[in-house]
Amino acid sequence: MSARKSEPVGDGKLPKLRAEIDRFDLQLLEILNKRAGVAAQIGAEKAKVGGEVFNAGREESVLGAILKSHKGPLQDVTIKSIFRELISGCRALQSVSRVAFLGPDYSYSHIAALERFGQSAEYSRVGTIQAVFDEIGRKHANFGVVPLENSTDGRIADTLDCFVRNPGIQICAEIRLRVHHHLLANCQPAEVRRVYSKAQALSQCRQWLSKNMPHASTHEVSSTADAARLVQTEPFSAAIASRQAGVRYGLKSLFASIEDYTENETRFAVVALADSQKTGRDKTAALFQIPHTPGSLADVLVAFKSNKINLTWIESFPYREAKGEYVFFVDFEGHQDEPKVKKVLKALQSLCDEIHLLGSYPVSVVSEE
Repeated sequence: MSARKSEPVGDGKLPKLRAEIDRFDLQLLEILNKRAGVAAQIGAEKAKVGGEVFNAGREESVLGAILKSHKGPLQDVTIKSIFRELISGCRALQSVSRVAFLGPDYSYSHIAALERFGQSAEYSRVGTIQAVFDEIGRKHANFGVVPLENSTDGRIADTLDCFVRNPGIQICAEIRLRVHHHLLANCQPAEVRRVYSKAQALSQCRQWLSKNMPHASTHEVSSTADAARLVQTEPFSAAIASRQAGVRYGLKSLFASIEDYTENETRFAVVALADSQKTGRDKTAALFQIPHTPGSLADVLVAFKSNKINLTWIESFPYREAKGEYVFFVDFEGHQDEPKVKKVLKALQSLCDEIHLLGSYPVSVVSEE
């Protein structure tokens, strides 16, 4: 039996450097707990006035200020992850948030929820987007995370339809997640005969699959995480899913970042029974129906233009309750408490058959999956 090689000690600097690391760790621990103590005091003050524990605008502001001051050598994504979990833990000292999301563990909705709420929240996994809304409506969850749109495939129709059918639920935050798909398997690439994933993920990788996996058939399943779970026990198959799903189900990543467009991004809405306070960098979302007459939509767009409000997204989709009728979803810059936004909303009330305000929320920056 060979003897274990002793670690080189060099000129004796290594023990000193490690001692310095140990000292910094203890200093960090002390500062972290002091910060948590102040957060607990803030929670007590909020409780006196009925303030919300989750404040999306405040959290965006904290992270923004930290990243602006950060000079390295750690990467921004590392700093953001550290402070996300710190904020999550401090929030839990005030009250543990229960968050509903679509899909099994390590679906992209789950990853988005973790990105927003961290490990200290409680999570409720449900099987449909409507079930997320139901959890909020029944007050079984404080927040829900649902996909809203993808930069490759466009709107998530089920989510928009749920906003129509659940008028009491609002958007209080957004999560922008850069989605990187991995081809996961326990066999060699040449052995793959079937590729499983959710329809949207297969669509987002169609060119890559055509070029690199022409011998494999594609099969739709309910979620990317379900695909990874299936492939765990099925030979000669692969899944398109997140890196985290591969770790969870013991699959190798044969190829990383196989999405056809490198800027592939999914935007998620954080839904609740109330929206967010004004921060100065906000969006507002609304649904509306207009008269079935020429120029009705143009009149609505002119109202935004004349009030110098920038539309960031407009989408139409069929209204299931009335054949031939459409609902429009818009989000635009500004908070509903701002004078010019109040003015345009008042104008929309006279121009639309029906308008439903979905809430205002702080603008978010994109996060890497």
